[in-house]
Amino acid sequence: MIAATLYRGNAIENTHRAHVAVVDANGDVLHAFGDPHRMTLPRSAAKPAQALAIMETGALERFAFDDADLALMCGSHSSEPRHIDRARAMLAKADAHEADLRCGGHPPISDAVYKDWIRRDFTPTPVCSNCSGKHAGMLAAARAMNAPLDGYHLSAHPLQAHVKRTVAHAVDVPSDEVQWAIDGCNLPTPAFPLDRLARLYMKLAAAPDDSPLGRIHRAMTTYPELVSGEGRFCERLMRAFGGAVVGKTGADASYAIGVKRAEGALGIALKVEDGNLAVMHAIVAHVLHLLGIGTPEQRAALDDFRHPPMRNTMGVETGRLDVTLTLTGQR
Repeated sequence: MIAATLYRGNAIENTHRAHVAVVDANGDVLHAFGDPHRMTLPRSAAKPAQALAIMETGALERFAFDDADLALMCGSHSSEPRHIDRARAMLAKADAHEADLRCGGHPPISDAVYKDWIRRDFTPTPVCSNCSGKHAGMLAAARAMNAPLDGYHLSAHPLQAHVKRTVAHAVDVPSDEVQWAIDGCNLPTPAFPLDRLARLYMKLAAAPDDSPLGRIHRAMTTYPELVSGEGRFCERLMRAFGGAVVGKTGADASYAIGVKRAEGALGIALKVEDGNLAVMHAIVAHVLHLLGIGTPEQRAALDDFRHPPMRNTMGVETGRLDVTLTLTGQR
């Protein structure tokens, strides 16, 4: 189903299909658009479940990882100095080294960081990967399990067998029904129905503060700058809603949100079929408006994502993005 249309002038340039699942505090689909059960690769939106698996090994206690470290494990960071420095510090705490990482360096998500690297002729190394926090956490988890660091990223490694069990349990899907592939950062990445991703984030929002999921929620919402980076959507979203909303992007335009509410937590997950991130951000902001999440002022903090400016190289406005999706079950 078409969720958004990009116009250049009054001519349609692109249409974008998407799927949305909104689940209630019982995990049942409350609202939907498209196919709420679409088999989906959440990519980095699954990181809280992978971080939960790291926590279950006792690695956080053994290596004195704090909530900021946990936030970086859940993050897709911008390779800012604070991100790289923290990843290095996490490796040191676990008596691991950058050479142990099995993620690769890549251009940063942040334009500002990229310009800085170009000026300095800097070549990114594995610790600069936007997933280096997760990898550092997994190295620590492997050590906590008394498993070898070598091959920690491989599907057959004892750590990944544990991660697979934890992820399946966290999204309430039988282990043999979760599909696994290889992510861009070289770790196994799961695929499961979209509504189960929404259910995971509902659990994050509903979890007691002293529970493992509650600690993950606290870490992400307290340190949103470590989950993403300066000015990026996740950071802006979580700052705007002040701990009531936790959100995480996944590559190729998947997104998930958990909402704390007195009447019961909500989980929201979406996938844009063509992988367009700008359209994904606009749809997330639109869905928050449709559901009336937070105050008008909080929702307005994301208006530049909801209505992204369309300008050419001379700054001339060339068109607009219209998000037209509606949710079933809405009055």
